[in-house]
Amino acid sequence: MEIKKNLVIEGKHGKPIVADLFFESENKPKPIVIFCHGYKGFKDWGGWNLMAEWFARKGYFFVKFNFSHNGTTPDNPTEFLNIEAFGDNNFTKELDDLQSVIDYLLLPDFKYLAHLDVSDINLIGHSRGGGITIIKAAEEKRITNLITFASVSDFGSRFPKEDELELWKKKGVRYITNTRTKQQLPHHFQFYRNFKENEERLNIQKAAKKLEIPHLVVHGSSDTSVSIADAGNLFEWSPTSKLLLVENADHVFGMKHPWKEEDFSKDFKYVLDNTLKFMETDDQDLIDAYGD
Repeated sequence: MEIKKNLVIEGKHGKPIVADLFFESENKPKPIVIFCHGYKGFKDWGGWNLMAEWFARKGYFFVKFNFSHNGTTPDNPTEFLNIEAFGDNNFTKELDDLQSVIDYLLLPDFKYLAHLDVSDINLIGHSRGGGITIIKAAEEKRITNLITFASVSDFGSRFPKEDELELWKKKGVRYITNTRTKQQLPHHFQFYRNFKENEERLNIQKAAKKLEIPHLVVHGSSDTSVSIADAGNLFEWSPTSKLLLVENADHVFGMKHPWKEEDFSKDFKYVLDNTLKFMETDDQDLIDAYGD
């Protein structure tokens, strides 16, 4: 297996996008999977490397990357050392980053172009990354399948309201705690202003209703970070959607960071098996029995 770690892709906003490529060595075209991490996430979180290897063994060209302003750096892709970049992040930057990754893969002089089946591009997004992939899949006609893991269905409702919003505007910054590292991470008010300026484009409901490709909506029934109602919304809005509810699963389907096991949690293995079947079968039927 070929694994290319921490390749630097030039972004549109002055900071690099750091990406990983996973694929089997045989020189033949492979379907592409591009994975987008979520809020306070990063490409090497938990079992994402294990997932990348798993897809590569199944014959896919798997790409995962850090959003340019997620707070990590090329030298430290798993640590939030650039907290000012984190504070300067917003949804349109993430959409631009994802577009930059897609365009990078499809360049005529891309080093590994012989390994790509450019007619088969699958997007997978987790949590906030799910919302980003939905909007991008509605905009980018080269995407052929969309899979969202524990995705949000609305960006606007997750912002603070009234007095808290006014205080944020007055101070120019508000801080959230990264529960894993205990860091205080900033959000500059530009995050909200950028959302309001691009509210129509950033409407996940509108984007989902415009989708012309199959969409697998995956959610754990015990997710306390993103409500299961979000999954119901996405399933209702996406014209050709399938819903996979994972009984008693949490927001990360039983995975955690760091992940030191050699295999996935039972819940996440179930998610991946169904994701693969969704991408590979014409009728998009899902595995009926839990754990099969």
